[in-house]
Formats: sequence, structure tokens, C-alpha cells
Amino acid sequence: EAQPATGLRNLSALQRLANGLGVGPRLAEQLAQADVPLTASEFTLLTIAAALLGMLIGIWRFGFLLGLILGAMLGYLPILYLKRSLSRRRRQFTQQLPDVLMLLVGALRAGYGLSQSLQVLVEQLPDPASTEFARVVNSVSLGVSIQDALTDLSERVQTDDVGLIVTAINVQYEVGGNLAETLDTIGETIRDRIRIKGEILALTAEEQLTGYVLVALPAILGLVLFTMNPEYMSGLFAPGPFRLLPAVALLLQFFGYLAIRKIIDIEV
Repeated sequence: EAQPATGLRNLSALQRLANGLGVGPRLAEQLAQADVPLTASEFTLLTIAAALLGMLIGIWRFGFLLGLILGAMLGYLPILYLKRSLSRRRRQFTQQLPDVLMLLVGALRAGYGLSQSLQVLVEQLPDPASTEFARVVNSVSLGVSIQDALTDLSERVQTDDVGLIVTAINVQYEVGGNLAETLDTIGETIRDRIRIKGEILALTAEEQLTGYVLVALPAILGLVLFTMNPEYMSGLFAPGPFRLLPAVALLLQFFGYLAIRKIIDIEV
């Protein structure tokens, strides 16, 4: 019984530390947006554990400097996973928006109210759209106004398309008008944007592959050379200034990959 209590105290201390640094609420928000089933304290503990593990293995096998670099790399893996999960969930939600608007417009033209139309989305669409709109419906059932619930949805998803839809619904909900017609027009715009993004992705596929090759090729080649001739490659890890070369190479590869990603990241 003492061990769980100690673990809870440690998680609480991590939560207070994260909140004191100002990253706790933001991290909890990102975990909710990515639908990662971890609290901010648990994710922070996982990140610290991965960094310590990488640092200990690196110091044991290669020395202090490379141990720090390996620790930083392993510590960044949970953060990278969170970012990729968040990006993938936003992309999936954006791809579902044409279906969302089609069902929403159809329900409104069939005579349903806005709350009933949102319930149709929950019942008819797969995750992540069903999950996000289920949160909206649950919030409304607990007494939150539908405008505030939709605004919370926009803040969770954080895409321009969702912001446009939520703004249109909130404005039409207050001043009146043909909401179905407005959403139908927005749906055409979003479908065009998705089509253009798909064309850009197809045109930049070669550059994306180039980035992956530039990152993977030196590591694979170094591993092959180390397997074929360990004595030749071990000179890079011997005490002295040459030990810095692998670290510098890794950093340059990382910055090169970021540069390629930035070049092909075209906003629509």
C-alpha cells in the first residue's frame, strides 16, 4: 500500500512542477486533443524515464557527451509521438469534414434542430469526428450552451476549417438565417481545400522521400560499416576530439531534415 501512495505523491509533485513551469495545462490540453490516454504527470514521468534510460545507456557504452545526446533523443521520442498523434488526429478530422457537413446539412433540411443534428453526427460518423461531437453533445446535456460547446471543439481541434464552421454556426444561431445553405457553401470550400492539399502532397512526395533517405542513409551505412569492420569505425568513439564527429553529424542530419520539412510545408 505504501508503494502506490508514494507513486501518487510523485505524480502529484510532477504535476505541481509542470504547472509551476506553465506547461502542465498546455500539455494536458495537447494530450486531450491527441486522444492519448495519459495525464500530464504520467506523460512527464514517461519522458523523464526515457531520457534517463537513454543517458545511462549512452554513458555506459559511449561516454558522457554521447550519453547526453542519446538521452535527449530518447527523451524527445514521447514528445514526437504526441506531436504526430496530434497531427494525425487533426488530419483525420479534417478529412471527415465534408461528410460532417453533408450529414449536418441533410439533418437541418430534414427539420432537425442543431442539437439533434449533432447527435446524428455522433451516431453516423467514425472516430475522431464522433468522439469530438459526442463531447459537444455531452457538454450541452450538462447545461453548457451550444455556442460555448462548439467553441471548445474549435479550441481542441485547432484547424481553420473547424473554426470557420463553428463561427458560421454561432453567428447563424444568434442572428438567424439559412444555416443549411451557409454550411453547404462552406462544405464546397473545404472540399476544394482538401483537394488542393492532396495535389500538393502528391507533388511534394519525392521531396518527402528525399528527407527520409537523407536521414536514414548515413545511419544505415554507419551500421553496415561498423558490422563489417568494427575496428575501423570504433575510432569515431575513441577518447579524443573525434568523438564529437558522430554527435555533430546527428545534429546536422536533424537540422537538414527539419529544413526539408519546412520547405515542403505549403499552407493552403
